[in-house]
Amino acid sequence: MMFFDTHAHFDTFEAEGTTRAVLARAATAGVGRMCAVGSSEASNALVVKLAQEHPDTLVAAVGYDRDQLDKPRDMDRLSALASQPGVVAVGEIGLDYYYSAETAPAQRVLCGQMLEFAAERRLPVIIHSRYADEDTLDMLGEFSTVWKKVFHRVENRPPPGIVHCFTGDLAFAENLLGLGYMISFSGIVSFNNAAPLREVAWHIPGDRLLIETDCP
Repeated sequence: MMFFDTHAHFDTFEAEGTTRAVLARAATAGVGRMCAVGSSEASNALVVKLAQEHPDTLVAAVGYDRDQLDKPRDMDRLSALASQPGVVAVGEIGLDYYYSAETAPAQRVLCGQMLEFAAERRLPVIIHSRYADEDTLDMLGEFSTVWKKVFHRVENRPPPGIVHCFTGDLAFAENLLGLGYMISFSGIVSFNNAAPLREVAWHIPGDRLLIETDCP
């Protein structure tokens, strides 16, 4: 059996010079494919480079995440990266009100821009959502509607995206499933205090359930 790690960050590995060792260790553990996820100017460029250097192992996702509100963002550069071979999604993007609820309006604006960017390029999205269930559902509902229009002539329409590192409740999960999204669980699901999250995982259909390390 070969596993696909649907969400991995390589910034630290690249800085340490351990990327090849990490890929070798993953292969030994049965992880044959990974999605290298960007979120900033530097990490977006990095994951595209890595996907092109390791096409048999890595695919890439690019985007501007919620922590980039006050950082430089070059949409022309992002567009060029998104069109490169190996780029399969827009992400990591999303909303996080746990640490920075005061920036919620600005987060929604940036996330909306990223969702529009993804729809224009017919790319699914990789979504971070923490303490933002209602706004996430509103925005992903709109994106799902647009996605259906974009792929209205496609018989087997691809899913509009993934909600990664899921830690929400069953109601949130069921709403996301109803909108067509995949749900990905990280190692958090194995924590001693994560029994409620494991109960949610049991209710996710096998063809909509993904796994990830969210490493490092």
